[in-house]
Amino acid sequence: MYKNLVPRFVRYIQTETRSDETSTTIPSTQTQVVFAKTLMSELTTLGMSDVSYNEKNGYVTATLPSNSDEDVSTIGFIAHMDTADFNAENVQPQFHENYDGNTIVLNQEKNISLSPKDFPNLKNYIGKTLITTDGNTLLGADDKAGIAEIMTAMEILLADSTIKHGTVRVAFGPDEEIGIGANLFDVPGFNADFAYTMDGGPVGELEYESFNAASAIVKIQGKNVHPGTAKDTMVNALKLGLAFDAALPQGEVPEKTSGREGFFHLLGMTGEVEEAKMEYIIRDHDRAKFEERKTFIQNVAKELNEKNGVERITVELKDSYYNMGEIIEKDMTVIELAEQAMKNLNIKPIIEPIRGGTDGSKISFMGLPTPNIFAGGENFHGRYEFVAVESMQKATDVIVEIVSLNARNKG
Repeated sequence: MYKNLVPRFVRYIQTETRSDETSTTIPSTQTQVVFAKTLMSELTTLGMSDVSYNEKNGYVTATLPSNSDEDVSTIGFIAHMDTADFNAENVQPQFHENYDGNTIVLNQEKNISLSPKDFPNLKNYIGKTLITTDGNTLLGADDKAGIAEIMTAMEILLADSTIKHGTVRVAFGPDEEIGIGANLFDVPGFNADFAYTMDGGPVGELEYESFNAASAIVKIQGKNVHPGTAKDTMVNALKLGLAFDAALPQGEVPEKTSGREGFFHLLGMTGEVEEAKMEYIIRDHDRAKFEERKTFIQNVAKELNEKNGVERITVELKDSYYNMGEIIEKDMTVIELAEQAMKNLNIKPIIEPIRGGTDGSKISFMGLPTPNIFAGGENFHGRYEFVAVESMQKATDVIVEIVSLNARNKG
C-alpha cells in the first residue's frame, strides 16, 4: 500500500527546488520548472487525467475522475514544490529505525546532533522510523512530504476501484516559501468545491485559522559628516533605526509570543551612517489588531520624525495574506469532513491556529476554502528537520479517507 511512499519522498527531496525571492520569473527558479515536469510525467504514468502544467502560474494539476454513481463534491489537494531559504543541494537523508528517544548524531565530523534536550518533540517519535538530514542541508519534508502523500494516495485510489470517491483534483505549486506561489492560482480552472493543503506539521494538525500578514520596509535617511566635526550636525541612520525598533513593543516579538498573539518581527537591517533600511513582518490573527499594528508602526515613524524636526523615516506597508478563518468559518463542512476522517482512523485532530500562513490562506480568499492538514514533518527550514515514515503513512491515509468518506456521506 505504501511501498512507493518513501522512495518517492526520497527522490523528491534529492531534487533541489529552492525558491528565490529576488527572482522575477514564475516560478522563481528553473529547478522548480524541471521538478514540475517530472511530477507531470509521474501523474501521467499513474493514470491521472487532465495532467497539465500552467506556464503562467507554475502549477502542475491533474484529475482523478469520480467512480461514484452519486453526486459527490469535488475535493482538491494542494502541496508546494519549493523549499525554504536554506541549503537544499545534495540532500542525503538518514534513516533511524525504531528510534530510541536519545540524541541522534547527524554529522559526526561537524559535531551536529539532533537532541531531545533542544527538541523535546523527538520524544513523541520513540519506536518510529525517523528520516533526518546529514546536518548539511534541510530535509525538504516541507513540503515534499505533502507531494509524496498526495501522489501515493492517488496511486492507492487508482489501484482500488472498491474505494468509491468523487472527482479529486490535485495541484503542486511553486514559491510558497517566498509568499507568492498562490498569487496566480487558477481557482476557476481548478474547479473544486473545497480543498486542503497538505503542508502541516505533526500528526493530527488541522488548521483553518492563519495570521493576517503584512511586510514593512522602513527607510531611514541620515546625514553623514566627519566625526571630528559631527557635533549637532551628524544624524546616524543606524542609531535612528535602533531607536525606531526600541519604540516597538519589545514583548511582541516571535520569541516571546505564542498561540493567537501577534508580533512585529525585525527580519533584517542594513545600512551606514548616511542611510539604513529595516525589514519587518507584522502578524496577528485578529484583523482589527492587525490593522492597529500597521497604524502603530506608522505612528512610531511619525513621532520620531516630529522629534527630529525632519522626515527622515518612511514606512512602506504591504499586505501579504489574511486569516483564512474569516472565509472557512462561514461553512465548516470542509473542517468537519477532515476531522471525522481523522477520527475514523483513530487520529486525534489537533485544531489550532497556524502561527504563519499557507497557500490556503490566499486561495481561501480567492473563493476556494482551503484549510491545512498535517504532512508529518517537524523542525522545518533547517538542518534539524525530520519526518517519521509512520506520519507520512497516516497523512496518506487521511487523504484517502477524506475522499472516501465524502462519497459515503452522499450514499
